[in-house]
Amino acid sequence: MFFSRKTQLIILLLGDLVLFYIGLLATLTIRYLSLPGAAAWDDHKWPFFYVHLVWIIVFYSAGLYDLKSLASAKIIFRKIIHTITVSFLIAISMFYLIPFFRITPKTNLFIDAALVAILLFGWRRIFWILTSKANKIKILFFGFSKEIEELVSYLKIHLQIGYEPKIILTPPEKELNESQPTKQDPKNGEKLIRLPLNHNLISLIKKYDIQLIVASKSMIQDKEGAKRFYEVLPLGISIMDFPSFYEIIMGKIPVSLINESWFLENLMEINKKTFEFFKRISDIIAAVALGIPTLMIYPLISGAIKAGSKGPALIRQERTGKNGKIFKIIKFRSMITLSSDGLAEKNGAVWSKKEDNRITAVGKFIRKTRIDELPQLWNVLKGEMSFIGPRPERPEFVKELENKIPHYSMRHIVRPGLSGWAQINLPYGASFEYTMEKIQYDLFYIKNRSFTLEIAIALKTIAAMIRREGR
Repeated sequence: MFFSRKTQLIILLLGDLVLFYIGLLATLTIRYLSLPGAAAWDDHKWPFFYVHLVWIIVFYSAGLYDLKSLASAKIIFRKIIHTITVSFLIAISMFYLIPFFRITPKTNLFIDAALVAILLFGWRRIFWILTSKANKIKILFFGFSKEIEELVSYLKIHLQIGYEPKIILTPPEKELNESQPTKQDPKNGEKLIRLPLNHNLISLIKKYDIQLIVASKSMIQDKEGAKRFYEVLPLGISIMDFPSFYEIIMGKIPVSLINESWFLENLMEINKKTFEFFKRISDIIAAVALGIPTLMIYPLISGAIKAGSKGPALIRQERTGKNGKIFKIIKFRSMITLSSDGLAEKNGAVWSKKEDNRITAVGKFIRKTRIDELPQLWNVLKGEMSFIGPRPERPEFVKELENKIPHYSMRHIVRPGLSGWAQINLPYGASFEYTMEKIQYDLFYIKNRSFTLEIAIALKTIAAMIRREGR
């Protein structure tokens, strides 16, 4: 039986909810050395219900519902320990700050958190084993590209996603004989079969029980190709163009495989007017709500920056914004001063690096916690930026990148943001190669932006700040 990704997430979530109450029941039994009576259960069930809802949000923010990470027991164990610790501290605050709960179960909460951590780890390992061994949707790929190879390798490693690449039909210059060795999956040992494009499609579908054909859009729209695909539809086969399938699995757009028509079909900005209107209102409200309370710490941050190195506490840098308009962001200085305008550059714009020796000791801290970006709330209020969107790039780099990266200018359709889809999916980087990867995530965000996606990005950004996974 095959479960879609959405169904898998629902099962995983429901399993967590069940485990929460198993953990609570076990906690009360251990604490009182007998099954809890009706009174004890009533005192705990509703307060813990609200606590568990908050825990679900914390778990999501930390990536415990990321199916890709389930394959690694080490990663899951580390995430569970971190999230349970944070969840435990939040729960303590809730019990002491919300009088409605009427209980402050310090010992019970500690036991419950420990039991839930063990149950969560075991549940995720069982879930991964079951989903990895469940029936997969068998795929036949038409064509050959580095993106197809990347996706095939990804699906082979992440078995729990539910797809099994079986065949690649390649053009003549990429043909491989079926008897030739091909890349082998270390987990299940199955080989990926490569055959010429003109191979009999119906026989392959029947022989290998193919359920999904993934092809380039040009092949699907080609008269001859469309006829071949049409003939196999009575076999119950689904046909999908490669960019759409890649987007669903990887959460990004394969920028090298799309053309101008893709943008004409997918970026209907007139349909986003209502979303953008309410997003702008929420940006203003959030910027005021966050900006006013944080003003009181500006003197402390400024004093620490100035004590650590010479130069101004605040700097301004040019960035490229919506529709290519140039604006100046405001940020706390995190690097040493080398120029008259307070910037750490003598001879023009330079890519920053992860271990950049221009970053000061104070700068490392404020970059890790994203404190250096607090002044950009002013840019949000002015409408130059949003909380969520592609990170704004410097004009000097934009000119270079537009010449080298296909469709790079399309990221300027929307307001740049303090955080974005690329930032929560990629480790920090600043280079041409990193930007090539980042644009694919930016385009995914631009195409799919919604309040659900905004909330997901915001939650995962907050989690990254707490873990100090800044730059």
